[in-house]
Amino acid sequence: MPLFPLSALRRSASLKALAVTVLACAPFLLSSFASAQTAPPASALDAVQKAGVLRICTPGDYKPFSFQKADGAFEGIDVDLMASLTASLGVKPEWIKTSWANLMPDMVAGKCDMAVGGISVTTERQKKAFFSTAYMINGKAPIARCADVGKYQTVADIDKPSTRVIFNPGGSNERFARANFKQAQMRLNPENLTIFDEILANRADVFVTESAEALTQQRLKPGLCAINPDKPLQYGEMAYLLPRGDVTFKAYVDQWLHLAKASGDYQRVESQWLK
Repeated sequence: MPLFPLSALRRSASLKALAVTVLACAPFLLSSFASAQTAPPASALDAVQKAGVLRICTPGDYKPFSFQKADGAFEGIDVDLMASLTASLGVKPEWIKTSWANLMPDMVAGKCDMAVGGISVTTERQKKAFFSTAYMINGKAPIARCADVGKYQTVADIDKPSTRVIFNPGGSNERFARANFKQAQMRLNPENLTIFDEILANRADVFVTESAEALTQQRLKPGLCAINPDKPLQYGEMAYLLPRGDVTFKAYVDQWLHLAKASGDYQRVESQWLK
């Protein structure tokens, strides 16, 4: 009679065979695990450099940040800064015209690698995309005919039944107007560019936008005055819109922006358009 039952001997042999198999596969398993742990996720930073092009979405209707001229070319603070960013990447910019209403859908759909053009940082946008480090503090300020500046000093001054508030669709200007004005006459203008002429023509009274735009239009449109641009009605920041989850690309854009400010390049571009 054997010292161990036959079934026990068979189990022992099976376990030994399994152990040999596991030990033989161990290097492959460990290598695969290490690769999975160390391989970085795909990033727009690599895709852009490989393609040689940075696709940039912009509404192109927001002076002084990004404005599309009659010949189709774009100009403004963000346009000049994107020339610096693309040069640092060794690629060319490809400008993609969008609208404020379609800005986020285009970004989420992957039609562009980033979006610029005077984009306000909001938590709603943050839910669907990343923001770069903010490059400008730029709160909301009213702009009106100069003769009416005294009438529209505060939100309460503006929010009266006799006031004709005008605003453009799809962005933070529309959200601010709808959130703050409950009694004023509200008018949605199809796009941003003609709003200032509507106020001058006395078909609207006041438009609340970023301080930088109010100051720019004050300079471009005699008869219009920015109201307390140094004391905005609402705090705001400007930043660049980036793909959600792409920490590698965000880190690169943030570092480029930091160096642009540290070297004075950013300040030179801003002063060219704002002063």
